[in-house]
Amino acid sequence: MKKLLLFIAVSAISFNGKTQIQTPQPSPSAKIEQKVGLTDVTLEYSRPGVRGREVFGDLVPYGKVWRTGANQNTKITFSDDVVIDGKDLPAGSYAVYTIPTQDEWEVMFYKNTENWGLPQQWDENEVALKTTVETQSLPFKMETFTIMIDELQNDSAALNFIWDNTVASLNFEVPTDQKATASIEEVMNGEPGPNDYFAAASYYHDSEKDLEQAYEWIQKATEGEEVAFWVQRRKSLIEADMGKKEDAIASAKKSLAAAEKAGNADYAKMNKDSLKEWGAM
Repeated sequence: MKKLLLFIAVSAISFNGKTQIQTPQPSPSAKIEQKVGLTDVTLEYSRPGVRGREVFGDLVPYGKVWRTGANQNTKITFSDDVVIDGKDLPAGSYAVYTIPTQDEWEVMFYKNTENWGLPQQWDENEVALKTTVETQSLPFKMETFTIMIDELQNDSAALNFIWDNTVASLNFEVPTDQKATASIEEVMNGEPGPNDYFAAASYYHDSEKDLEQAYEWIQKATEGEEVAFWVQRRKSLIEADMGKKEDAIASAKKSLAAAEKAGNADYAKMNKDSLKEWGAM
């Protein structure tokens, strides 16, 4: 009896430890993590292929809600509140559903993200935001359904839905300026260092917010004896935009010398190009 029980136990262990068969999924999953400005955007979805089928109007019927991918619902997560088509969408995770037609898609952000495909019972109260975007025809065919977080700017980006020969693009805005300004104010009210002054000056310069303030901060960032070539480069650009041409030339020459000493060919070229533009070379 003991031998029989031992045999059964060993057999069970052998069976449970058996390697499982692995095969590729017809619609493989994908996860994209993208920083847009200061906002984290995460996209999780499955990617079906065309595989010789007629996609829009057939496989994906016109005028009906589509899961916008395959398998479990496509999910997007925003770390901050965003704005889509002038409407506010609170931070959080949403299932992305669409209703494609031949010329446009209705895009819906659904609060319940735990559905396999479509909800068994559609609840309009779960729709946090909906908008309509036009479609365009591509000069090529995209075999695998693709969602791209593209056209990145400091304060915006686009969700591009691409499949077969169709693309639908949805723009969204992120609160970069609000977050960056709050961060700058907090640090400046404490004990900022040279790197803080450089970062604040660069942001104000790039955003065209306040050149005078950017210039005040970049001067503080360059008060040390050894100033990095990228900091001197920024100082020269701010001075040039303020019409301080001679000062800009002097700063660019310092940046050039430091870049060449450091063996940084990119910054050396940028400084030479600026000096030529300003008539100093």
